[in-house]
Amino acid sequence: MQDKATNLPTAPFLVRLAAMVYELLLVVAVVFVASFLIIPLVGELQAPWQRHLFQVYILAVLFAYFSAFWLRSGQTLAMKTWRIRLVTVDGGRPTLKHAALRFAIALVGLLLVGAGFWWALVDRDRQFLHDRIAGTRLVRVPRKA
Repeated sequence: MQDKATNLPTAPFLVRLAAMVYELLLVVAVVFVASFLIIPLVGELQAPWQRHLFQVYILAVLFAYFSAFWLRSGQTLAMKTWRIRLVTVDGGRPTLKHAALRFAIALVGLLLVGAGFWWALVDRDRQFLHDRIAGTRLVRVPRKA
């Protein structure tokens, strides 16, 4: 896989945006189900400690969701649909360190009005900032014959 993945082109920016819209729908469903599991345990989230616990829990659920897919196949369901795969810069499979760094930096980029995503418009390889820093890239997977 490594030799093939290094030859694959970077996924186009608009395709990555389309995959993110689809991913958003999936993530909303994941958060919805995860909320049903914790709210009966912590109550109505009126106290600050309850809200903070809920926020940390949701971040952990989202990290588990993304990292499980990235580590297993390099693709979430949305990425499979749009034929995008996460690989390291040398074409290998991402490690837990890659996944954690990518997730954390993407989260910070989202909090900064999507700055990490808009970075791709000025990056020489059209990579997102979190991919550039984490040592990963999103490649376009060819159609199966």
